Amino acid sequence: MGIRVFRKDCSCVTRQIGDETIIVPIRANAADLTAVYTLNESASFVWQCIDGQRSVAQLVDVLFSEYEVALPEAEQDVMTLVGGLESAGLIQLTNPERKGPT
Repeated sequence: MGIRVFRKDCSCVTRQIGDETIIVPIRANAADLTAVYTLNESASFVWQCIDGQRSVAQLVDVLFSEYEVALPEAEQDVMTLVGGLESAGLIQLTNPERKGPT
């Protein structure tokens, strides 16, 4: 898999409530309240790290460093989160895939 870097979609409103993050996509000048996303503490941490600069592999590294979790679990968690965020249109790929490590 190539190096993938994502940025947050600018049409989302986010609110931090305690350790959780609420994401509401705003599309066509209206909030779709059927598409409200809630991220737990660790997913919120990764969300905050998605900045258009860090690769998916770097997101894994920061999650692994911040939380006491095994590396394979951190990899799986980040891949699942990124896949879900991308499918929901909450993040977008910032660069074309290049050959090399993730």
